[in-house]
Amino acid sequence: MDEQRETLQRIVSTLANKNDEIHNFIDMLNHTIRNVQVNSSNAISELDEEFDGLYSILDEMKGSMSSTIQQEEARKIQALQDQLSQCSNALESSEELLELAAQSLDIKDPVEFLKAARQIKDRVTMASAFRISLKPKVSDSMTHLMVDFALERRMLQAVKFLPVPKAPEIDPAACLVADNCITVSWRMPEEDSRIDHFVLEYRKTNFDGLPRVKDEQRWEMIDYIKATEYMLSGLKFDTKYMNFRVQACNKAVAGEYSDPVTLETKAFVFSLDSTSSHLNLKVEDTYVEWDPTGGKGQEKIKGKENKSSGAPSPKRTSVSTRSSVRGSRDRFTGESYTVLGDTAVESGQHYWEVRAQKDCKSYSVGVTYRNLGKFDQLGRTNSSWCIHINNWLQTTFSAKHNNKTKTLDVPVPDRIGVYCDFDGGQLAFYNANSKELLHTFRTKFTQPLLPGFMIWCGGLTVSAGLQVPSAVKTLQRSENGLSGSTSSLNIIA
Repeated sequence: MDEQRETLQRIVSTLANKNDEIHNFIDMLNHTIRNVQVNSSNAISELDEEFDGLYSILDEMKGSMSSTIQQEEARKIQALQDQLSQCSNALESSEELLELAAQSLDIKDPVEFLKAARQIKDRVTMASAFRISLKPKVSDSMTHLMVDFALERRMLQAVKFLPVPKAPEIDPAACLVADNCITVSWRMPEEDSRIDHFVLEYRKTNFDGLPRVKDEQRWEMIDYIKATEYMLSGLKFDTKYMNFRVQACNKAVAGEYSDPVTLETKAFVFSLDSTSSHLNLKVEDTYVEWDPTGGKGQEKIKGKENKSSGAPSPKRTSVSTRSSVRGSRDRFTGESYTVLGDTAVESGQHYWEVRAQKDCKSYSVGVTYRNLGKFDQLGRTNSSWCIHINNWLQTTFSAKHNNKTKTLDVPVPDRIGVYCDFDGGQLAFYNANSKELLHTFRTKFTQPLLPGFMIWCGGLTVSAGLQVPSAVKTLQRSENGLSGSTSSLNIIA
């Protein structure tokens, strides 16, 4: 009966997951249909604009060329009319001279006749009729202003839609997630010399598999990538996964997006739990500050945070929701100026960093079991481990556990990295800048661990959502490879 019930529960879970996938796919199809309609309308609008621009250019060219023809017509007509006027005047003068010559033929007196003949001869010599050209100055041909659009017509008839680049293919095996950096690598399905650049888009998600349409963050874009690989650096991994897609672009148009790829972005994510803090600490998300006013005004901040905070992830243990663990204690008190993280480490390897203000007088960074008492200080119990920095009068740097202290003879870094290997029983502290090992606790953790912070006069900023740096992994492998444990790195748990 129990076995059948368990089998049925697995079937129900499988069906529920499949239904969820189908719902997501239906949402994607509807979203795609809407995008097809919108993009088709945009394409038609752009086509109209292109043709309107072409019509405008042709109309402008037609007007300019018609004006040229009309100007040439006017020039030729004016030249011919000038020539016609000259010929008319010459003809009129010639007719008068002809009539005078005919009359002179009737003169009987030889002296008068010779005189008249001499005058007519002189006038004929000077007559314009014999000096004008009887060839038109311009021709009636207008062939030099004819056009032949046969080539252009063939070119227009050959116009087609722009060649669109094919969708790139992201190679998941070549992608790398390390040190809060993601290297995305892709290739083209076939060689395309017209590719000018690529566009990479990414977004964070808590869902595995295909990207969802609803309840997702917007895509972030990186444009003008010339290579077929790109590294995103300085990321905060505050979600479980990230979606990636790439499109290729030529000089004119962008192609289809690649099939999206989902990469896992595992990291330890937590905030500071204001409900666990001392009254003299002001806590906001990942920042804690000493508050000498005794927490006045803090209730308003915490009330806002509690009201706005959503339900925790099923796989994330939230301290703030476990009132049974806190019992009647809501805060640390006395000189235990402490605040805890809101998420427990129960297995695996995790890393986070802490930066102190320059004027911070005293602070501790470490981990603790949940049973840390309200008057207890980090490192003074057998269930808490920390490093402590005291800048009051002179600087001291030490590691503390079970009320035992070991002085650390190294400079205090401005950022401290905390590495916790729960299963391996290691808690190591690093210079977050140089990745120099500061100190290592070795023990066997028997209960979930909470990040713990103690602060007096100053402030601390916590950076969560970080992967274990490669340099830290290398150092840990080196440390674990040593035969035995050196006493300089250990305080017995």
